[in-house]
Amino acid sequence: MTARIRPLTPALLRAYRLTIYRAGPLEVRIGQRTSGLKGQTFIFLGAANPGGRRYPDAWNVRMTQRLCRHLRHVTFFIGEGRLGQWCEPMIAAALPLARAFRLARLFRQNAVVVAAPDRPARLVPISPHSP
Repeated sequence: MTARIRPLTPALLRAYRLTIYRAGPLEVRIGQRTSGLKGQTFIFLGAANPGGRRYPDAWNVRMTQRLCRHLRHVTFFIGEGRLGQWCEPMIAAALPLARAFRLARLFRQNAVVVAAPDRPARLVPISPHSP
């Protein structure tokens, strides 16, 4: 993998904010509260299209399967992030934010989405210095 985490441009930030994230019983929109969390915080993260660059579908599937293996000891749901015709696999996992950051960096993702009880969902950009 040669793609690097890159700074979020205004256009990319807008796309993340307009995306609908779905996994299991969860439907998440950045800036809105999420029902169905049952007291747990879920982090939406992916392994597809590292660095925000388009990769072949078969490659994205393999990377998502690899991410699932890293999550075998936590509660998670397989889902998607969708904006118009754009769709890519996403996983909602009940894990600490620091661990989500490590996985996001491992799979060269630009950001994660945090859905916490009684709070609006938020986009958290990944930096090389995130915990």
